[in-house]
Amino acid sequence: MAEGSVFQRAWQRATRDRSIGFGLERLGALTLRHPRIMALLVVLFSVLCFSQIPRANVDGDLLRVYAHSGQHYDAYERLSENFGTFENDIYVLVNSPRLTDPEVLEEIRTLAFDLELNDFAVGTMSPFTLRKPDGDGGSVPAVPEGMTTPEQVAAALADLQQNDPMMRNLITPDLSGVVLIIFPNQEMTRELGNAAMIESLRETVAFYESQDIQIELTGPPLWTSEMLNAAVDDQIKFTVYGFALGAVIALFALRSLTGALLVAATPFLAVMWSMGMILLLFGSFSFLTIIVTTLVLVMAFAESMFFIFNWLAYWRDGDDPSAAVDRTLKLVGPATALTTLTTLVAFASLYVSPGQGVQEFALAGALGCVIMFVCLMTVMPLLLKAAVRLGFKLPKAPNFALNAPVPLAWKLATTAGRPVTILSVLLVILLLVPFFVIQPRFSFEDYVANESSALTAAESIDEGVGGVAPLYVRVPLVENDPNIGPADYETLRIVHEIVEGELGDNKVISAASMTNYTESGFTREQVLSAVGPFMRKRFVTDDGSQGLVTGFMPTVIESGKLKELVATIENQIAAAGIEGAEVGGFRVLTTFATDDIVRSLQASLTASVLINLVLIGIAFGSFRIALASTVPNVFPILGTVGYLWATGAGLQLTTVIALTIAFGIAVNDTIHFLSHYMHGRRNEGLGHLASVEHTLKRIGGAIVATTVILCAGTIIVAFSALPQVALFGTLFVLSLGLALVGDLFMLPSILVGGGKFFERLRGTKEDKTKSGATPVEPERTS
Repeated sequence: MAEGSVFQRAWQRATRDRSIGFGLERLGALTLRHPRIMALLVVLFSVLCFSQIPRANVDGDLLRVYAHSGQHYDAYERLSENFGTFENDIYVLVNSPRLTDPEVLEEIRTLAFDLELNDFAVGTMSPFTLRKPDGDGGSVPAVPEGMTTPEQVAAALADLQQNDPMMRNLITPDLSGVVLIIFPNQEMTRELGNAAMIESLRETVAFYESQDIQIELTGPPLWTSEMLNAAVDDQIKFTVYGFALGAVIALFALRSLTGALLVAATPFLAVMWSMGMILLLFGSFSFLTIIVTTLVLVMAFAESMFFIFNWLAYWRDGDDPSAAVDRTLKLVGPATALTTLTTLVAFASLYVSPGQGVQEFALAGALGCVIMFVCLMTVMPLLLKAAVRLGFKLPKAPNFALNAPVPLAWKLATTAGRPVTILSVLLVILLLVPFFVIQPRFSFEDYVANESSALTAAESIDEGVGGVAPLYVRVPLVENDPNIGPADYETLRIVHEIVEGELGDNKVISAASMTNYTESGFTREQVLSAVGPFMRKRFVTDDGSQGLVTGFMPTVIESGKLKELVATIENQIAAAGIEGAEVGGFRVLTTFATDDIVRSLQASLTASVLINLVLIGIAFGSFRIALASTVPNVFPILGTVGYLWATGAGLQLTTVIALTIAFGIAVNDTIHFLSHYMHGRRNEGLGHLASVEHTLKRIGGAIVATTVILCAGTIIVAFSALPQVALFGTLFVLSLGLALVGDLFMLPSILVGGGKFFERLRGTKEDKTKSGATPVEPERTS
């Protein structure tokens, strides 16, 4: 009997008698019990985090997002190790209507040599640095020196443009422009940064710009630099504007300046703590982790609003303001703990997806959730207690506008609960269709800052010459001849023709493209020696075991077309009997790896939804409550996916991340609603309908306010100069807007429309009456 009693008590404690926050809210009770010690710890931790802020920086390496993401990243690494790539090169587009004027040509030649001598350059490739065999075992400049007439220059450039494979990609067909390629010193660039390199190159070219010579820089380092600048600007805007908007909305909602400051203080510290810890652990922000601070800001604002709303409500009910803090902590603390857990699950689900960038984002987001919760459970109670001691006066009732939708929600639930429930379920089922049929999509221009001058220059190069978006084919060779034996040459020639057949004439370079020299009697050894040791490595490895064929695609190419292009090239190479050839490049990596990552993130999103629904059921000790939360929780996600599908945007890397995190945050309002509903049923002895009505009246305004704050704080992201970040903000706001519909209109209707299904919940008045227990006397309610 005793053993049975012990077991029953343990079971009761593990199921009915424990809090929905699994006891994590005890941190708040610890704060109230030892306020001085906790205040000291808060100050010390704040000092640690604030000390990291001065070294805040954003790592502009886009490859970091895809690192260790699978076979395509491995192929790119093998390519880089064996040949190096054109991915880090800087392209200098020089246009001049008087390019054939000998004086202008020599001015540009001098520019090319100055760029070669730049401290950040280890080499260059241009019409002036390339040489061609002279027939006597030596070489001469590809662009002859000492020309005196425009006719001589035009004839020389036209001959090179038409017959020399390298010149085809460096001289425009109309002879009005040339391309100079700079190979950066990677060690120096890593040490001093891309910005220093670009500034140095701009200083060099600025001396040569005139009415006759126009110069533009482009290439991946320029795109990355623009992205980095935009990301830093975003970080400042998101933090400052998001904080300011949240504070203004809190002021509007509470009609109290001091109350608004109390709401804003915790989010401010949560953001500073998050920034400090991310910098301490990762050393820098990435293009993804920089979003975490914005998410922490809006989540902390939302939870602060729930805390303040409930505290003021208890105070207005007649509680002592200090005692109201304790009572609020007991009610809101467990719900906040559960919302933190659900958001933590959403972030954690991302970690199983491939890609270093996504995994860092998952870790940073999970860390941000923990920091936000700790901040709320320590800073908020301390601030409220201090405010009471300093004489903070009870403000007026919350702004009427926030509660305006509440009567409509209650009327809809009581007059059309079942029809709304049925319609909501059918809508969710219908929205499952686009969720399963939508396809991943990758677009490079979405990663480049809006109005990018470097992208415009790249598109100009696309139109005139080879382009700045290389596609590579790494070809295994069998003769191991550094000068390429006849059998290996034939293999390279076949691959070269296959790639050229897909990309177009003059868009491919390889050792097999120098036929104009070999057919003139020069040996391959002479030709390869003439291009210099640096460029030679772009054609064949030093041991002759591998050759490289490089094609130049348009800078902007749809992911679907690129995948078709790669598949066609691979199929033709296989049909030609060439084994072991590997198509790669950064654009190939990002397109295919994005597909893999997005599909994995889709699975993570599905897992996150299921796990969180189960977690809600376990937390409330009722599968019926978990079932009630299903529709309002999945509706925002499915609705947003439906929007992406309808607009043809497809699933992209940041869109799936936005959906996953938006789900984790959207669940917060649902949990707070259900927490108040169950508190009314189990602790205050209210009936089913009375508890739904009481919950709507008590926190309906808070749900509206938190949604407005979340949307206002995140809508700023939608104006980012980076299209991917802007899309993240747009989808996030859309998801939260749909979540408001789900929590304010769908959830009450489902609870009311469910009737007896929800009336008999374990631990409620009806349940205890049914089991013969004495009903709980209701406490005072508003």
